[in-house]
Amino acid sequence: MRHIILTVVILAELSGSALAETIKTTVNGMVCTFGATGIEKTFRKQPKVSTVKVDLPKKLVTITTKPGKTLSDAKIKEVITYSGYAMGRIVREN
Repeated sequence: MRHIILTVVILAELSGSALAETIKTTVNGMVCTFGATGIEKTFRKQPKVSTVKVDLPKKLVTITTKPGKTLSDAKIKEVITYSGYAMGRIVREN
């Protein structure tokens, strides 16, 4: 019985860590489609990113990572700064 419980606990932990993560951040100063497209392309080049969507009117970037992967806050800030913008708040969802 202990082996079954232990197996279930281990499998639950493994499956939880294999989920994709959704990260949302605002981008200060983004006002045109050219800038939004640049941010989108830069994030798509990141090996841990599955999808990225930029909502220009809301100045919001939504990133979905590949299962079991994550992007650090520092990396997100680096990409947005590299694109020429300032980053706002980061919100993470699983």
